[in-house]
Amino acid sequence: MMPVYQAIADEIGSGLGVSTELVVETDYENCRNDVNDVCFVCSLPYVAFEREGVSPAVPIAAPVLQGARYGGLPIYFSDVIVHADSGISSFSELRGRSWAYNEPLSQSGYGVTRYHLLSIGETGGFFGEVIEAGFHETSIRMVRDGEVDAAAIDSQVLAIEMRDHPDIAESLRVIESLGPSTIQPVAVSKRFDAGFRESVRGVLVDLHRRPGFAETLRQGLVERFVEVGPESYDDIRFMLEACEAAGFMEIR
Repeated sequence: MMPVYQAIADEIGSGLGVSTELVVETDYENCRNDVNDVCFVCSLPYVAFEREGVSPAVPIAAPVLQGARYGGLPIYFSDVIVHADSGISSFSELRGRSWAYNEPLSQSGYGVTRYHLLSIGETGGFFGEVIEAGFHETSIRMVRDGEVDAAAIDSQVLAIEMRDHPDIAESLRVIESLGPSTIQPVAVSKRFDAGFRESVRGVLVDLHRRPGFAETLRQGLVERFVEVGPESYDDIRFMLEACEAAGFMEIR
């Protein structure tokens, strides 16, 4: 996705007549501390920070992914993958097995899995081992290489990996899809007024109409961007609040 993110940042700069710089963060501290102006940010930390009383940015737009499963909505799934030769065919068969996730503030890799375990009454220790891999791509390769039995992967990330790496596509099976969840937004710092936020949103929702840019979006399996707001992430709030109320915040 990096070339797509870079192209979007450049196009926003061009559309607004300002210079832009794409910064890749390795944690959420600068997001929490309102360092950056505009962010591609996971929905779970956005909601979690808000619940902590830290709400530095406002969601303004989010991508609609290509494919009938998304129904033209800004949603995505968490596809549960196993090795193609594992013999595992359902989530229930993962009891006592090893599980990889990317990081604990990821809705696709952690939040929705935690809520799924709660919803099926499995809060007492379902997996035999739980491993933090750091990135979805690492989790994918751990499953492919037989280092872990399963993982939940952002459906956009998984589709791009399987498109670009046919060996991965041949080595994996999706046994269940969790969600959908509202997809990660583009958020603008509250340091900027509503007019600036509307200007950024205007560029984003028009990207697919700009000459040649629809093909750039397709490289990331994105059809277009649509308007979203804080209320669009009530589904994430519901999942998080349910886990908090049950005292079930750690996958196990």
